[in-house]
Amino acid sequence: MKKTVLRFGLYALITGFIFFGLPFFLGMGVDYDYGELIGYTSIVLSLLFVFFGIKYYRDRENNGKVTFARALGIGMFIALFSAIGVAIMDFVYTTQINPDFVADYSEYYLNKLQQSGISAEEYKTKSTEFKQQMEAYGSPSFMAFMMFGTVIIIGFIISLVSGLILQRK
Repeated sequence: MKKTVLRFGLYALITGFIFFGLPFFLGMGVDYDYGELIGYTSIVLSLLFVFFGIKYYRDRENNGKVTFARALGIGMFIALFSAIGVAIMDFVYTTQINPDFVADYSEYYLNKLQQSGISAEEYKTKSTEFKQQMEAYGSPSFMAFMMFGTVIIIGFIISLVSGLILQRK
């Protein structure tokens, strides 16, 4: 089991790191309209190794059998690797590639909010809330931790579904 987790976990880590950073490696810059889509797509792609890792373990290492609990455990360990890869890339992005991320994203969000057609009072309330959130949670370390947590949660869901599909007693 350790070899399977390590092998597929490293695949997930590398995939998460590369795909999460791909737009920046290719010099495409930042497009906040599509950034979330790219981010979640890279997370799901890296977490595909959860399914393949469980299947590999079941079919090649455990004589075609895997319990739900074992499948869930394998999946979560692989998801942990993916979360580490994405969190590292997020930290590198916000500290090295775009250290002005918080200011840039704040400007983008506030402009979009203003153009949305909401009242001046609503704008003031929402922009104040947003600024407070960015002050409280806008550090690179915290944002990387949040990405780590996001990947773990999505990884749990994928591990759960994969475990249900692949379990055999």
